Amino acid sequence: MTVTLNHTIVNATDKHASAAFLAEVLGLASPVTYGPFVVVQIGETSLDFADDHAPHGFQRQHYAFLVSEEEFDAIWGRIRARGLTFWADPYHHAEGTINHHDGGRGLYWKDPDGHNLEIITVPYGGRR
Repeated sequence: MTVTLNHTIVNATDKHASAAFLAEVLGLASPVTYGPFVVVQIGETSLDFADDHAPHGFQRQHYAFLVSEEEFDAIWGRIRARGLTFWADPYHHAEGTINHHDGGRGLYWKDPDGHNLEIITVPYGGRR
């Protein structure tokens, strides 16, 4: 059997808004509600957004998406059209630029809850 990641839960202050934000920026199908979750399907994996009920909030996470060159251009265009700040690095030092690691392109931006989102066109290490 091949092991694959099926889904992961993403905590949010507003699961509907956060799921819609991600789907719109990435150009994916509209999220669907499944039980207490709002699901964004990304290939064979889904991000299942849940309203956070922890008394002290939740830890912000990092989510990276491997995209084609054409998808990168479209997503980057939507990020700029929304006026979102983006960076070339995960520590947000190189604002307004993209990176060219491993011969590809990449950038980072934040979702409404501060999760660090990333798109790359070539996996780290240059593997496809």
